[in-house]
Amino acid sequence: MSSGVVSAIVAYVMWGFLPIYWKSVQAATAAEILCHRICWSLLICLLLLWPLRQAGEVMKVFRNRRRLSLYLATSLLLTSNWLLYIWVVNAGYILEGSLAYFINPLISVLFGVLFFRERLRPAQVAALALVAVGIIYLTVFYGKFPWIALTLATSFGIYGLLHKKATEPVLTGMLIETIVVFPPALAFLIWLEIHGGGHFVHAGLGQSLLLAGAGLVTSLPLLLFNFAAQRIPLSLMGLLQYLSPTITLLIGLFIYHEDFPRPRLIGFSLIWLALLFYLAAGGLRRQRKKKASL
Repeated sequence: MSSGVVSAIVAYVMWGFLPIYWKSVQAATAAEILCHRICWSLLICLLLLWPLRQAGEVMKVFRNRRRLSLYLATSLLLTSNWLLYIWVVNAGYILEGSLAYFINPLISVLFGVLFFRERLRPAQVAALALVAVGIIYLTVFYGKFPWIALTLATSFGIYGLLHKKATEPVLTGMLIETIVVFPPALAFLIWLEIHGGGHFVHAGLGQSLLLAGAGLVTSLPLLLFNFAAQRIPLSLMGLLQYLSPTITLLIGLFIYHEDFPRPRLIGFSLIWLALLFYLAAGGLRRQRKKKASL
């Protein structure tokens, strides 16, 4: 239990500090950083899965058109989400990026209603209503529709939705997703270096190592997350996950000094209030279930 909690905390803290890493390689474009993230992640996945002898499982997926189509869709969604997030960080929209991962759990609730006919409890209805009010407030009074946060949250929500149909272990699934997009990613990087626009060969050893490290900062927190998920309750994982966007928010405010005027603060606060309301109601519901089972 304690090792699971430590692993979860380390994973979420690493994800929270990722903006600093992407800022360190911002001389490269978001597309170049993404392609390095894909290529080096593939290498790490292969090294980790090699002793487990999962090649047969991977080949089964590539021989099954239906399963391969599923992973093609999830791969495109994930890489699009990664690309947008890297661009968001390096374009100076870290606060909106953090907002996405506060909204994401409530997007998942909404998808449960739309796609699985799940019934909303009053607390969930109230939480979603508050999110809607927060978005309207940001649009009207701050003068900017939070499209970045909503696009990131929705794309990741759809990614999770599609993964409900996947039967492979997470690391095996990640390997398949990476293999699918590896050829165009590698071709793009080679093309960049040939034409002198790449940063792996032409920008010095420090940048080369940081770009190669993109695979490690992608794979390591995912491994820690999976280790933790097997050892601690999902309810605790759900609470700990907010470490990541909270750290990202603080980085945007106090390290990169992004603009946070009062109208924006009020809009964000309405969404945070919705999240707190949702979490508190979920906690009360679990307590009632526990008492009823005694």
